Amino acid sequence: MVKVEIVEDKDQVAGRSPYSSPSSSRTSSSVSLSSVGSDIPEEETLFDRISALVDIVPPTTRHSISTNVSKAASFVKRGAKLTGNLIWIVTTSALLVGLPLAMSLEDEAKIVAQEKEMLAQQQGAQQMLSGYPGAAGSDQNQPKPLVPPGF
Repeated sequence: MVKVEIVEDKDQVAGRSPYSSPSSSRTSSSVSLSSVGSDIPEEETLFDRISALVDIVPPTTRHSISTNVSKAASFVKRGAKLTGNLIWIVTTSALLVGLPLAMSLEDEAKIVAQEKEMLAQQQGAQQMLSGYPGAAGSDQNQPKPLVPPGF
């Protein structure tokens, strides 16, 4: 427990100090404190106010807060690094495996489309040849067309 004791200075007792006042220092301090406004200086920032609170928080509490904040920052950093590595693995795998696969599927689709087009051209040519009356074998392979009744 702290014991407060008023110590009288030699200069104040004799009244020779240029800083001494005629009133008692006990009463003048309470009067001067009540007359002081609680104006915040305009150049004081939020960081200045928070940094002034360092003396209020006990050292053990400050240490535990600092430890917890550093642990949380380390956890976030490791998580971000792991996430980045996973994204890198997925992206490179997709490029190395998926892109050639997609290109080969596209090439296969082009080949199938070309084959269908060639088959359609061959069938069109056969139909054109079979449509002529003097074409060889045209009556044997083709079925008779449907004739509506009455014709």
